[in-house]
Parts: sequence; C-alpha cells; structure tokens
Amino acid sequence: MAQKNYTGISVEVNEEGYFLDSTVWTKEMAVEIAKELELELTDLHFEVLNYLRTRFNAGEALTIRGVGKSGVIDIKGFYGLFPGAPMKKAAKIAGIPKPASCI
Repeated sequence: MAQKNYTGISVEVNEEGYFLDSTVWTKEMAVEIAKELELELTDLHFEVLNYLRTRFNAGEALTIRGVGKSGVIDIKGFYGLFPGAPMKKAAKIAGIPKPASCI
C-alpha cells in the first residue's frame, strides 16, 4: 500500500488515496486533502464530513440519497460542496474508505 504525508504524519492509503485506517484522520488532514482536490473547507463541509464519519463508524452504508436525507444538507447542496463526485471526494476528505455505492 501507498503512503501519504498529511500534517507531518505518514498515513497508509490505498491505490486511490483513501485512508486504510480512519482513526488517524484529523481536521487538519482534511484541510490538506481538500486542497489537493482544489476545495476550501467551510463549517458546512465539516458538518457533512462529521456526518459521514459518524455513519461510517456506525457501520452504515453511505449513499448520496442518505446524505440528502441527513438533515445536514440536501443533495443539491452536497453536489455544490463537493462538485463532480461528491461522495468520493467527501469520503476521501473525511478519511474513510470509498463507499461501495461509488463506482
């Protein structure tokens, strides 16, 4: 597996750059990952990231529809925050594996 360096910490990632161990993730790392994806994070981004991390840690399947029903943000807003591939980008920034719902 590959290694990435975020905030001075070496993190194991898969071939697509997703964390292999979500417990090493920090908000500071999220900011660096977002910069790689040409995004600047806001408080709303972090609300979505925290929602995804909570659901992932609870063993729930992550889907765009689920995010839209989360009460945190609607689907249109989710696409606005993470344009192009919102679930893939959000999962990568949140330090969790790519959801099975993503191709």
